[in-house]
Amino acid sequence: MIFPNDVFERAKRVRYLLTDVDGVLTNGVILMGEHGEEITGFSIYDGLGISLLKEANIPIGWISGRKSQAVMRRAADLGISECHLGISNKVETYHQILDRHHLEDNEVAYMGDDLIDLPILRRVGLALSVPNAVDAVKSEVHWVTQKRGGEGAVREVIDLILSAQRRLESE
Repeated sequence: MIFPNDVFERAKRVRYLLTDVDGVLTNGVILMGEHGEEITGFSIYDGLGISLLKEANIPIGWISGRKSQAVMRRAADLGISECHLGISNKVETYHQILDRHHLEDNEVAYMGDDLIDLPILRRVGLALSVPNAVDAVKSEVHWVTQKRGGEGAVREVIDLILSAQRRLESE
């Protein structure tokens, strides 16, 4: 895939990837069983991409406005230690992550899809979204993935970062 030069240059500086969950790692649909259990689908491509990113020593974290046992389970399966759910003020959590990992805004990529994500998207070095995001978000990010949330969009971003940093195995 060919990326715009400015996006590729921004991706070279990324030391940490943060994402929203619903609508980015998932398709935004929540299925409920008859007993109230939640069923959430995650892309296997995103999961493998997260493993590749971690192998390249680039951590990933999730910040979501919603609490979900399914998301907590998936984060545990993938070894994601920065999984923050039920967060109403994402910027506060974002700053805590920056402090813990000694990061500057320009070293962070953030992927979001709705208005609650805009305050972080406006701060980071690489702001990303998915085609199923609200228009207000898509108009402010550096790049919109080709794949929709829950369909490998996060993997697309990971491939961008690893390619920009010459860390893709195929290179």
